[in-house]
Amino acid sequence: MKHSVLPVAPGPIGVFDSGYGGLTILSKIREVLPQYDYIYLGDNARTPYGTRSFEIVYEFTLQAVTRLFESGCHLVVLACNTASAKALRSIQQNDLPRLDATRRVLGVIRPTAECIGGMTHTRHIGILATPGTINSGSYPMEIRKLFPDIRVTGVACPLWVPLVENNEADGDGADYFVRKNIRQLLDKDGEIDAVILGCTHYPLLLPKIRQHMPGRIQIVTQGELVADSLRGYLQRHPEMAARCTQGGSCVYYTTEAEEKFRESASMFLKEQVEVKQTVLND
Repeated sequence: MKHSVLPVAPGPIGVFDSGYGGLTILSKIREVLPQYDYIYLGDNARTPYGTRSFEIVYEFTLQAVTRLFESGCHLVVLACNTASAKALRSIQQNDLPRLDATRRVLGVIRPTAECIGGMTHTRHIGILATPGTINSGSYPMEIRKLFPDIRVTGVACPLWVPLVENNEADGDGADYFVRKNIRQLLDKDGEIDAVILGCTHYPLLLPKIRQHMPGRIQIVTQGELVADSLRGYLQRHPEMAARCTQGGSCVYYTTEAEEKFRESASMFLKEQVEVKQTVLND
């Protein structure tokens, strides 16, 4: 992969997702940190990542991170559970020293894991996520590092993302699959008292999830957790905060058709956005 010379001037915060779900993370980040500039990059033409191999997810994610660095970002948030699970560690350990050791790439799994200890009394928690995130084992690994006493049980929900992206989150099909996967999870462990929604699309299914989840179980969404974690990160690292421009702007890029992105983004953001098409390759 060829890389151009990276700029050193301050720049926006980059937010990357394989699809549209990362917009739920971006929305919460902008609520908490409205003063910063942002670039959102969605690899919508190659979504979903959840069923792809580690190697392909890593390759695609590295292309996106490199593009955001070349666009002036010093800090990039992978607002995608699959990319965080399958690519983040390799990029942090192997690629950042080569690309630019002063830049940072953060994910969404660690901030979620850090908060879960205070949300469970039984010390039994569940994860509902894409097959890629479940198969990676990233959530159990991160949670056990912090809370060795917590038992983690996961169930893959392969049809939840297509339901959301096909605007079927309110339909009867959503009821069927949400109920089915929640039952699968609770059949595995009936002592669960907190469930992490480990995919950024899933907040759009919250009405259905709340309807079918027992009331005693706390539902944990990621947007606020990631936003609060990013605010704390910038407070602890003023040198990085100084490298992030503050103009309150947000620019959107997609690898899909612009009109397709505008239509789908309106579901996640409840507003119309302007977007530019781009291409990611090596």
